[in-house]
Amino acid sequence: MLICAGNSENFSFAEPIGIGLIDSCINLTRIMLFNKPEFLLFIGTAGSYGEYKPFDIIESRSAVNIESAFLENKAYTPIDNAIKLENKLCENMVGVNSSNYICTSKDLGKQYLSYGQGIENMEFYSILKVAKEFEVRAGGIFIITNYTDENAHSDFIKNHSKAKSLLSSYLLEKKIITEIVSRGTES
Repeated sequence: MLICAGNSENFSFAEPIGIGLIDSCINLTRIMLFNKPEFLLFIGTAGSYGEYKPFDIIESRSAVNIESAFLENKAYTPIDNAIKLENKLCENMVGVNSSNYICTSKDLGKQYLSYGQGIENMEFYSILKVAKEFEVRAGGIFIITNYTDENAHSDFIKNHSKAKSLLSSYLLEKKIITEIVSRGTES
């Protein structure tokens, strides 16, 4: 089953599950309870902490939930905030950090890199957490829209449409999808 965040990040061939850690978790759990798939593939955009450039395509089965307060030594968590699912398909596994907040600091981005995280996507940690709970194999394919710096939002807006198109083409090329059917709301 192909899933995506939704709203401005809709794909005609993927089921939208919501933006951020909470909505994606709630809606994906609902899917698992009523129509559990054998495999989940999340597709979407991501910000780069500096190692990857805009329009690079990244595959992963690894995610963490590290908040910037932790990097600044102002917070801790009692939960296991890292998840890695078995991976036989992805050769180059990139760590994905998920948070309900978008990083806009190059310095914090370097710190995320030092923790082995290359990119950030708001939903991926919750997707892998739900998949693990329901014993469903899962992975993600991301396209970089921006660096995590002071221009993060404006670069995301500027690159979003092209990124979605390039990601769709990649999925066609890899034969993950066979066609793109317009729903009339695709941008």
